[in-house]
Amino acid sequence: MTDIVPIPGGAGREFMERTKYRYLGRSDQENGLPQPPLELPADPALPVIDLVPPEKIRVPPLDLRTAIERRHSVRSYERETLSLEELSYLLWCTQGVTHVHGTQATFRTVPSAGARHAFETYVLANDVEGLEPGLYRYLALSHRLSRGKADPALHAAVSHACFDQTFVMRCNAVFLWTAVPYRMTWRYGERGYRDLHLDAGHVCQNLYLAAEAVGCGVCAIAAFDDDAMAGILGIDGTNQFLIYLATVGKCGEDRT
Repeated sequence: MTDIVPIPGGAGREFMERTKYRYLGRSDQENGLPQPPLELPADPALPVIDLVPPEKIRVPPLDLRTAIERRHSVRSYERETLSLEELSYLLWCTQGVTHVHGTQATFRTVPSAGARHAFETYVLANDVEGLEPGLYRYLALSHRLSRGKADPALHAAVSHACFDQTFVMRCNAVFLWTAVPYRMTWRYGERGYRDLHLDAGHVCQNLYLAAEAVGCGVCAIAAFDDDAMAGILGIDGTNQFLIYLATVGKCGEDRT
């Protein structure tokens, strides 16, 4: 390993420097340590909700070029319910599992460094057909939802933790992606933290494009209080932390 030298500047510059390959030692994978699970286990005490299977989802066809040209952030939403089938489609498009390679890897609808797929997807349902308002977690391996906090006022807490961006309370659902960093760093060491942020962009762009097919708009949010969001999600903020979130809502012709 190359000797570490002092770095002038802020934390961001130091992060980029310290995660260069020349500073990395052997990863836990190279040292023979067992890999972490492909997915966090579901709490057996919580109810599980079946989603529409991917092969049975029916959405209007949309040309890819049209979706790309129309894509932009939308913060104003209509008072129209998002169907469970539409939610199933959006979840599958952003983290859907297309193939499981034993206990070693999953291949999904988005790319991930080394097929590590270190994200867990939470959904804050505000107005989704058949779902009580509150928090859910997507179980990607089985394409189901695990029930979390049932709280119709939770959207206000999430909005406040996003520095009072009020459109969070007016959307149909909020997608919240948390990272389980060891799932990535087990293979790539500290360099894996860079990969987590790259993967977040892949996932959110899929949401933007997929939402166009179901008449929805999306707005990605990177401004949030990390500690407050960890408390809302019930995670420790270190071994699992929120990396990105986005609102999803029905929108009319005035897509602003």
